[in-house]
Amino acid sequence: MIRCDRRFHRQRAYRLLVCVGLISICEGCVNDKEVLQKSQGHYQEGIASLPSDRQKAFVSFQKSVQLNPANKEARYALGHVYALQGKLSYAEEEFRAAIKIDDTYSEAHTYLGQVLANQDRWDEAIQSYRRALANPLYPTPDLARFHLGRALAHQGDLQGSMEALEDAALASPPTVPPAMTHLELGRVYYKLGYTTRAREILKKVATWDKGGELAAAASELLTRLK
Repeated sequence: MIRCDRRFHRQRAYRLLVCVGLISICEGCVNDKEVLQKSQGHYQEGIASLPSDRQKAFVSFQKSVQLNPANKEARYALGHVYALQGKLSYAEEEFRAAIKIDDTYSEAHTYLGQVLANQDRWDEAIQSYRRALANPLYPTPDLARFHLGRALAHQGDLQGSMEALEDAALASPPTVPPAMTHLELGRVYYKLGYTTRAREILKKVATWDKGGELAAAASELLTRLK
């Protein structure tokens, strides 16, 4: 009888421990969910503040990352603010962190490429743009192609630059203003000696950006073709 009582009490104690463990796990899930929600809330606050108060947005993005270091959007946004501040090494760190979370994050690959290019790390930038374009679901590939074209031209690969910029110019709807893409393409055509193509493209730029800096650059280049 005593043995039965002891067995009963042991089984009861075991069931109690299991129940307590399950409750703890459930509480942990709830707490984790709340943390993730708070992190996303800070991120949304930062996005809302960014156009009018960059510093406030920066603080919100920092809070978001502190709560959830795996929030890739908050990492990207924080990198964006660092880039605007000219703190390129910090921006690079955040973009790389976002990519580590999601290697298919094409937007982060593209922005990282721009940060690298601004540090004259052109070969690394080219690799980053190509990684962005490796994702077939990237919604704005013309942005990466535009920057890839510029980087390849800088490194002397005019044929590769032309192909990247021609692909970028075909985007519909475009992410990069057409005048910008066509100006770069006109410059590459000019360097390759494709005079007719260069003239046609540059005339379009002059029309699209009347009175603007892009039109002025296109017009100046057109004078060299005459």
